[in-house]
This record gives sequence, C-alpha cells and structure tokens, in this order.
Amino acid sequence: MSWFGFAGVFVLFFLTHSIPVRPVIKARLVARLGTRGFGVGYSMLSLCMLSLLIWSAGKAPFVLLWPQMPWQRHVVHLGMLVACLILAFTIARPNPFSFGGARSQSFAPSHPGIVRLTRHPVLVALALWAGVHILPNGDLAHLLLFGTLGVFAIAGRALINRRKRREMGEEGWRALNTEVSKKPLLRAPQSWPDSLLRIFAGFAVFILLLMLHPVVIGVQAL
Repeated sequence: MSWFGFAGVFVLFFLTHSIPVRPVIKARLVARLGTRGFGVGYSMLSLCMLSLLIWSAGKAPFVLLWPQMPWQRHVVHLGMLVACLILAFTIARPNPFSFGGARSQSFAPSHPGIVRLTRHPVLVALALWAGVHILPNGDLAHLLLFGTLGVFAIAGRALINRRKRREMGEEGWRALNTEVSKKPLLRAPQSWPDSLLRIFAGFAVFILLLMLHPVVIGVQAL
C-alpha cells in the first residue's frame, strides 16, 4: 500500500467517526435504529474502521525511526491492562458527560464511579492504548497511526464537552460537573460483587487480547 492509500484510509476513518454523530444525521439514525441500535451500530463501524486502519499501517511503506526493545512490550502490557480495567468500569454505566447518552438520566451524581476520575473514560482508554503502542512500533506509519489516534482521543474531550454543554445547557452542565467534582476521588463501591465482576472482566479482556493479537494483528503480543 502506498502513502496515498494509507492517507485515504485515515480520511475514511475520520469521516465514518464524524458524520454519523452530526446532530441531524444522528437524530435520523436514532429514529430508525433506536438509541441502543445506534450505539451498537456505531461501535461496530468504529471497530471495523479501526481494524482497517491498523491493517493499512502494516501495509504502508516501512521507514524505521527507532528499534524495538524488550522493555517496551512490558510497558504496553501494563498500559493495556489499565485500559481494559478502565473500560470494564465504564461499559454499561450511565455517563451524561460522554458520547452516546444511553441511560444518562439514571446517572447518580452522588455515586459517579469512574466518572469522578475522568468524564471521558473511553477516550482515556483510547489515548492510553495509542500512547503505549507508540513505544514498540518505531516505524513512521505506526507513529502516524498511534500518534494521530492519541491526539484524536485527547482532542475529542473538548469536542464532546462543547456538544454536551449545548445539549444540557451551560448552567446545567456546570452544575452537574461541579457536583461530581465535590465527591471523593476514591470511595468504597456501591456494590462489591459488581466491582469484582468488572475487575475480573477487565483481566479477562486483557488476556483475550493477548491471545487474539497474533490472529487479528498478525504480531505476537508476548
């Protein structure tokens, strides 16, 4: 694949992530598919485009910038375990600050969970995933891939905040954000069984990713 082809996949990746969430287009899709259907469809599209983008980076011209060292993989493993745990404590929990909005009306500011630590845990997990993968992938194509996705995740926070301020109203958004900020950073969970189950799920996903990495990506993760 040429650099032009790689750039084309990048453009397609960003288009498929930005167009469906435009207010007018999203409203039409939600009306047809429902909130849950839209969320599932958008997630599937995102995963497919991400897989295509990673594949295209591996097919782009190889330009080595730095060699891979054994310690770099250990950093990736630790970072990915943290990212999996963040996602485990995020999925299926209401978060009025983030994208989607499913079940946001059931969000309890008195028990914000991981939202107290970060309003956008999915973006934090994505930025962490991209950041740690830069280390062992010292070629130009993968630096562009993971570097751009990391910046995309960080910049996405401001974009989503702006959209949520518009949807909730500036005063409503600030009031809710202030209320959540006043809660302790660390506190006992509402449900220990649920928390332990999510920790187990995070480790299970991490192990599954290690096993599937050579199958899906074509490179051994260990």
